[in-house]
Amino acid sequence: MTNNFYLPAIKIAEVYKGRWHIELFFKWIKQNLRIKTFFGNNANAVKTQIWIAVSMYLMVASLKKQLELDISMGKILQILSVNPFQQVLLRQILTQSGNENLGGEDCNQLIINGF
Repeated sequence: MTNNFYLPAIKIAEVYKGRWHIELFFKWIKQNLRIKTFFGNNANAVKTQIWIAVSMYLMVASLKKQLELDISMGKILQILSVNPFQQVLLRQILTQSGNENLGGEDCNQLIINGF
C-alpha cells in the first residue's frame, strides 16, 4: 500500500487509521471476551461465536451495573461459571455473604440424575 504512488498520502493514512481501529477491536476481544479458540473456521461460525461472547459480556456488564457490584467482570464471570445450577438469587451468589453458604449442607443446588 505504501508503494502505491498514485494514491494521495492522506488516503493511505486513512486506510492505516482504519486498520488500527480493527487492531484495537481485536485487542479488546482478546482481553475482554476471553475467546481462546474458535469452534468453527468459516465466517459464519466466527461471527456467531463473537456475537454470543459480546452478548454475554453485555449481560454481565448490565448485571454488574444493576446490582452495583464492586467486583471485576472477570470475577463475576468466574463466580457464574462455577455456579451454573445454583437455585439462589444472583445477588446472593455475587455478594460475599452469599458465597459463604455455597457448598454447605443446606445448599440448593439442582440435582440431575442423582448427581
